[in-house]
Amino acid sequence: MPTTQAGHSANPLLTPAEVAAAFRVDPKTVTRWAKAGKLNSIRTLGGHRRYLEAEVLAKLASIPVAEDPPLMLAASNGAAQDIYSSRDI
Repeated sequence: MPTTQAGHSANPLLTPAEVAAAFRVDPKTVTRWAKAGKLNSIRTLGGHRRYLEAEVLAKLASIPVAEDPPLMLAASNGAAQDIYSSRDI
């Protein structure tokens, strides 16, 4: 069944490299996720994997964002500065 240009733009496909860049992982990791069933892929006629942009964006949105603990970083940096500033050189 041939894909029309209008149908293709409604469901954009991403390459493994594009998905990897979005998740900040290696493209081989994306392929492993597809093999494990964690991410659905579509195979091109040449056997290459493509991923639905909507599904990738949904997976990205479901990842909890870790909050940086700025107070802990500041405390550890301050302690390190105190150690070095009290040294006699």
